[in-house]
Amino acid sequence: MSKRVRLFGGLVIGLVGISVSPSSPKAADLSYGEEIYDTCAPCHGPFGQGGGGGLYPRLAGMSADYIIRQLDNFKTRQRENIPMIPYTDERDLPEDDVDVVAEYLESIKLMTEMPPANGEVDGLIRLKQAKQVLAIPRHPGNAKEGAKIYAELCVKCHGEKGEGTVKGPLLGGQHIPYLAKQIQSYIDGKRRHLKSKLYFNQHSPEEINSILAYLSLLDD
Repeated sequence: MSKRVRLFGGLVIGLVGISVSPSSPKAADLSYGEEIYDTCAPCHGPFGQGGGGGLYPRLAGMSADYIIRQLDNFKTRQRENIPMIPYTDERDLPEDDVDVVAEYLESIKLMTEMPPANGEVDGLIRLKQAKQVLAIPRHPGNAKEGAKIYAELCVKCHGEKGEGTVKGPLLGGQHIPYLAKQIQSYIDGKRRHLKSKLYFNQHSPEEINSILAYLSLLDD
């Protein structure tokens, strides 16, 4: 699958993978996906980088399959989220649009640091670049211990570096306040996890905090 790299607002400056011309069906789909995503941007950020001080998750670069599953869960109320209800009903987000916006989000590549300014660079461009930099603050806790627990419990579904797999979403580069809230939702039974009781209820708050500390380092 080709990946579209967005570095300057809506300006497409490069592609990773097979070439896609601006007039190709794939490019047209991504452009339409960006248009659909405008509704989501106030909460999830103009580049899908998340918002609300980390309470709204980063969506950029997440697996399209995972995003589709979650949107379907919101639609069917399998995943309760009152703020998402008006944005996921069939009238405002039909099934075809779900696929398109998910592909668009998967295509976005965020930066972890500002690119060098070679020569004179327009200030507006630099401002847009700065907004696209994803910087996860270091979470306090025993990251070394968290890495051990992650390797035992999480790596199979979420990947060696938290990049995500077909079984589970990316965790590296995800906002820690959002992850902490989701873990608590699993513990409280508000969200379903394949092995939530095994993975979370058998670990102390300190151990969970250590996992979060480790995850906060994975975007470095």
